[in-house]
This record gives sequence, structure tokens and C-alpha cells, in this order.
Amino acid sequence: MLLSEIKSIFHKELGQLYPKEEIDNFFYLSIEHYLGLERFILVLQPELALTKDEEQPLFETLSTLKREMPIQYILKKAHFMGLEFYVNQHVLIPRPETEELVQWILDDINYQTSDIKILDVGTGSGCIAVVLAKHLPNLEMHALDISVEALEIAKENATKNKTEVTFHQHSILDLNLKLEPKFDIIVSNPPYVRHQEKAQMRNNVKEFEPDEALFVPDDNPLLFYEAIALFANRNLKKGGFLYLEINQYLGQETKALLEAHNFLEIELRKDFFGNDRMLKGKQN
Repeated sequence: MLLSEIKSIFHKELGQLYPKEEIDNFFYLSIEHYLGLERFILVLQPELALTKDEEQPLFETLSTLKREMPIQYILKKAHFMGLEFYVNQHVLIPRPETEELVQWILDDINYQTSDIKILDVGTGSGCIAVVLAKHLPNLEMHALDISVEALEIAKENATKNKTEVTFHQHSILDLNLKLEPKFDIIVSNPPYVRHQEKAQMRNNVKEFEPDEALFVPDDNPLLFYEAIALFANRNLKKGGFLYLEINQYLGQETKALLEAHNFLEIELRKDFFGNDRMLKGKQN
């Protein structure tokens, strides 16, 4: 079968589920992953034909995409700030909004580190910790998660990207949790989606990504931010900074929580979609 015909089948079979640009991306990611073909191959070879063996993984991927499984879980990889990460259904797929949070930290410390210690709380795939460690080679990077499966993936990603990260298996909800040494920066992208918001989410997120990394109770949506603020007050160095990704609908409430815990110089930032998405505060 011609490769161009397979691309047309992707659009026909997935057109009711995804926009055209997203289907194009699924197709190009698949031919790159399985066949080593570049995105512009059909421009250079519009009549390129595949063997049955070459076709098979593409049609298997198409079948799984029709179930709305994310392409990153199918291919077992995702990209974040120029690095490739192994992912499966034990960890969230890294988001572009989180890249903005990491870039904020890099900009603030001007890519220069000297004896600086950072902790990533709820590391998941390790994307935040690994990127910071990659960009800041003199950094002492730590990462924490409650999930043993997530930590195994994060460790694999640290090794894959040739970075040094110290991992800790703890729950941030343990109110007695204390780590040594104290940190200059704590960063976290914790669970923050209320169950009442689940209906607004696409099936490829709510049916496949881990609930425990996404959702919080409707009646206590700042559960993790409260725990992180308490932890940060015990575990940040004097004058250290806390960076958070937040629920876009709870920006002011999360800011008020940091104020209640005596953080200073609190800054609320929007993401590139114009939503309240990031907070930074200085330990008092």
C-alpha cells in the first residue's frame, strides 16, 4: 500500500475524534518511530509503497488511537523542552504549560548554579527534574514521588538523558516529612483537577492518564498546595523560592494560601493560553 493512502486512512478513521493537524502529527510520529521516515518523506517520494510488515505497526497504532489512547503511551515516549522521555500509564504525559514553569526557574537563576539545591515534588516522569539537571550541571537535584512505578520511570529518564538526580519515595501529604539538606528552590506540579471538571476533559486524558496524578476532591481542591506550603516552610532555606503549577480556575485562591503561609513576593503568572497557571513565592 502507498504511504499516502495510509495517511488518508488515518484521517478517515480519526476525523471524528481529533482535528486534522493532530491526526497529521499522529501519522508523522508513527512513521518516524516505526519506519525511521522524516515528516517530509511524502513530498520527496509521493509514491512510496510499504510492505505488509511495514504497514502492520501503523495500522495497530491507528487501532489504538481509535480507542483514544494518547500517542505518547502508544509509542512509549514524549518530548519535553527538547529532551525525550519514556512514559507509560503510571505517569502523566509532560505538558507544554509545565515547560513554561521550568523556563521561569531557568530564567530566574539565569542558567547559572553554584551549590544550589532544588527539589521537584511529585516528579512523575521526572521531566522537571531532568530538564533542570540537564541545563544546570552544577545543580544538586532531588525529586520526590509517592509512586514506586513513577520513580522507576523517572530514574530511567534521568539515566537516558545523562543527568544526576537523587530520588525519594515519600508522600507530600505526610505532614511530618522532612528532607535533608534544605533546598534553595522547591518546584511542584501536583494534582489539581477537581472531579467536577472531569466532564470538560478529553477522553484521552481522563480514561488513560493516572487519576492519582490528576484529581483532587471537589471539597478540598488545594489539598496538595496546603501540604507543599507546610513542607516548604520546613524545608526551604531562608529566602528560598517555591514554584507551582496550578489550577487555572483557582489562581487567586492558591495565591491566598501562600499568603496565609507567610510567603512573600508572590507572583501569579498566566500561561501562553492566557490562563492563570503558575505561582512563585519567597520563603519568609
